[in-house]
Amino acid sequence: MLETIEAIRFVTPLREGGSLPGVMEGDDFGTWVVKFRGAGQGLKVLVAEVIVGELARALGLKVPQLKVIEVPEQIARYEADEEVQDLLTASVGLNLAVDFLPGAFGYDGEHPPSADEAATIMWLDAFTANVDRTPANPNLLRWHGDTWCIDHGAALYFHHSWPSRGSHPERFAAQPFDSSTHIMRGVVTDLPSAHDRLSTLVTTGLLTEVVAQVPDAWLEPTADLPDAESVRAAYIANLVARLANPEAWSPR
Repeated sequence: MLETIEAIRFVTPLREGGSLPGVMEGDDFGTWVVKFRGAGQGLKVLVAEVIVGELARALGLKVPQLKVIEVPEQIARYEADEEVQDLLTASVGLNLAVDFLPGAFGYDGEHPPSADEAATIMWLDAFTANVDRTPANPNLLRWHGDTWCIDHGAALYFHHSWPSRGSHPERFAAQPFDSSTHIMRGVVTDLPSAHDRLSTLVTTGLLTEVVAQVPDAWLEPTADLPDAESVRAAYIANLVARLANPEAWSPR
């Protein structure tokens, strides 16, 4: 499971997008961008961030370090901004900390990654059904001359249907992926070889290791998935099924 730290100070909100993440200091002397459990998107966004972010790291992409950060009640109590105070109050407990990259700037295409790295990014987004990597919203940073992948909460959309319809891996396996608007569309050169290269790395063992890093407290049970163990198994089953059906989604 991801390392757990404790928040000691709320620094500033990041008012970009709808989730209102914030910069916080941790008791590990680090500065972190925190994505809160009490935000409107809910816990499943944090789960997707961990699973897809750690898959990206395993495939050789650069991803800021992830930790679990515990937000104590007293931080919320003394926050002056009412909107932030409400969010912190709703987020007491375990939240997601993403390493703050000081001086990083948004990706604008001026310095693209290599064709292989671009293909890895596109392939991972197709595999995890991450539609949120477009020129309008790249969710990429440039830092120290490298391209860094961030913000994977929009991926793994299938888990949003679990409270009502349960887990159906065959549906996710068959879901196509439109790569025509992907930010890396003009950079990649050999997508078929990317699939051959990357699909062999995504084993059931790797998926098990990645899913195991998600805290139990973020895995919301349902009638069909009554405990954390069964929820983890459902994530693995959906991803294994999709990997076995590349004709439906693999970008070309």
